[in-house]
Amino acid sequence: MQQSRLLAVLTAFVALALVASGCGVTRGSDDPNNRRLRMMIPNSPGGGYDLTGRAAATALEDNELTGRFEITNVLGASGTVAMQRLVNEEGADDLVMVMGLGVVGAVYTNGSEATPREMTPIARLVEEQEGILVPADSPFRTVDDLVAAWKEDPGSVTVGGGSSNGGPDHLFPMQLAAEVGIEPGEVNYISYDGGGPLTTALLGEKIDVGMSGLGEFEGQIADGTLRVLAVSGEERLDDVDAPTLTEAGVDLVFTNWRGVLAPPGISEEQRDYLVDLFTELHETDEWQAALESNGWTDNFATGEEFEDFLVEQDARVAETLEELGLA
Repeated sequence: MQQSRLLAVLTAFVALALVASGCGVTRGSDDPNNRRLRMMIPNSPGGGYDLTGRAAATALEDNELTGRFEITNVLGASGTVAMQRLVNEEGADDLVMVMGLGVVGAVYTNGSEATPREMTPIARLVEEQEGILVPADSPFRTVDDLVAAWKEDPGSVTVGGGSSNGGPDHLFPMQLAAEVGIEPGEVNYISYDGGGPLTTALLGEKIDVGMSGLGEFEGQIADGTLRVLAVSGEERLDDVDAPTLTEAGVDLVFTNWRGVLAPPGISEEQRDYLVDLFTELHETDEWQAALESNGWTDNFATGEEFEDFLVEQDARVAETLEELGLA
């Protein structure tokens, strides 16, 4: 009798252990709330894609909407290397990739065959203003100071951005230059692979001005090592002491955006699962807090709305580069 009871206890214990081990340990778990997923970030740690992706993964994990995310930064060609890897994983049902205007531009300028239109659109997440950043001891105290020096000798002002040609940090200074009467082709622009390297260049005074999303520079802005001359949106940011370009006398409004794609060839069921997952993310307190702390504007969209938006953005990049004589 004693042995029978012992055997029953051991059997129950093993059964419980097997159930527990199946929760959130392997990809493809039957319980979607414990499913492990992979996320690709198409630039270096500290950049806008990285901040957005990790904030989303943290909110999903903390709310137990999914299991732990495996996050990989895939560098190269301003996002087109990551896009090609996404194509190569056709049909993979456990993978998503953060992307945005910069990837659309890089695909266009690099002539990549791995375009957003080939992928599976999941969700547009955020919109973000660009900022004009200078080191603390920069002689440029206002936008007027920058524009005056820029117009006097365009090549003498080195402008850095966290994206290559066609990306937001490139399009913004080119449109700004055109608006203030400078030929975009005369702009001395240096591309960096994301906000991390751009921060280093600014703090090391290797460039005169940086133009990028401000969420990547929150710490440096707060401690005063970087200053913001202006922001590019329609309204000021609550946590940044800087005017809009319009307030500074420049008639230009410019915004960036970021979203999520999945590989091509996934099932309709998996696409719906991912869309529902990021829709749930959008409703979490943690995600709303991330929007506020990073100065991101909520512009959530899924389905046909996001698909149409991607087509429009491709046309936007092509038209802008052609107008500026850069394509």
